[in-house]
Amino acid sequence: MIFLAVAAVAAVITFLTSRVVLRLALRFGIHPPVRDRDVHSRPTPRLGGVAMCLGLLGAFGVAALIPELSGVFAEPVRIWTLLAGAVAICAIGVLDDLYDLDWMLKLGAQILVAAGVAIFGVQIVSLPIGGLTVPSSTMAISLTVLLIVLVMNAVNFIDGLDALVAGTTIIGSTAFFGYIFIISANQGQQNAYFSLASLITSIIVGVCLGFLPVNWHPARMFMGDGGALMLGLMTAASAIAVTGQIDLATMGGRSQILPAFIPILLPLAILLLPLTDFVLAVVRRLVNGSSPFAADRKHLHHRLLDMGHSHLGAVLIFYAWTAVVSIGCLIFLFPPWWVAIGIMVAGFLVCAVLTAAPVSRRVWQTLLRVLRERRAARRGLEPIDTQRSQTIDTRGDSR
Repeated sequence: MIFLAVAAVAAVITFLTSRVVLRLALRFGIHPPVRDRDVHSRPTPRLGGVAMCLGLLGAFGVAALIPELSGVFAEPVRIWTLLAGAVAICAIGVLDDLYDLDWMLKLGAQILVAAGVAIFGVQIVSLPIGGLTVPSSTMAISLTVLLIVLVMNAVNFIDGLDALVAGTTIIGSTAFFGYIFIISANQGQQNAYFSLASLITSIIVGVCLGFLPVNWHPARMFMGDGGALMLGLMTAASAIAVTGQIDLATMGGRSQILPAFIPILLPLAILLLPLTDFVLAVVRRLVNGSSPFAADRKHLHHRLLDMGHSHLGAVLIFYAWTAVVSIGCLIFLFPPWWVAIGIMVAGFLVCAVLTAAPVSRRVWQTLLRVLRERRAARRGLEPIDTQRSQTIDTRGDSR
């Protein structure tokens, strides 16, 4: 109930401030022109990240007053570093939305923010696999910076359709919170339940829920780079914070193996589509001799639209893939393992069919048309469409 209340606070603050930011943006014309790669046809404000950042800060402020979460705020430097990083990366994203900053400048700013979070906030110091530790602080900081920058850009890369990032983040973060809750409840590890990872995840869900009303198709405002980069930063921070927080040594048998990998696998699974899109985009641009951060219209969501999916249909397909992967990972916490694999395979098949539906429909229609024409040709008749046109012409002449 505590985290539900914190998420509700984040949602309400984000919702209210979104309305204010939207009204100000429309009043003063603060919105960039429509670009060639955009899928919307009218200029739309991209300042949703400002409202989301305010919702994040407000929720953290309320959480600091809750006694049960006092342990999370026992290290104030870590909290202040995360919040400062969120504000800084949101500001960089907003400036990029307004003035289209050079990609080298954006990448440098991301690395600086990630380095600050790694040094003073959270960093990968251990992996929940047999107590494996990172051998040096330099390597720990480097791995943390790499992960944060990767996740920030992966989330930002799929921010091309209305409510896409917000919805997938809600689904994935809810699954991740479910993992923390299940493990801590089963093993009686309250320090894992009332943790920084749990707090960040619940606030992320609340922020996205509060932003959805103005971002649902047709969107009245986008979160922009400011919102997407901030969500990526906080998502990565929650995944890093949970590593080493849960004592898996208390588990026995097969359950000691699979849950040990889930703190690593689940964030990657949640970000499977964004990371896939990110890797494909970087490879594609490097092969073409352009910057890996040069924008184009060949992302996965663009390809779904080109296949024939509607705007909303493409978003729902992303939701389905995210739900199957993230929930599928959680199912492995419960025996038997073959049931989890069966459910995931079934989910993959359903998602694959839905994804390929427009192409399959066109292929099927083409096949039926060819079969009808061949059947008509074997009977010594002309195609039905030609017969119909001749009949209409004959009737017209008789009149």
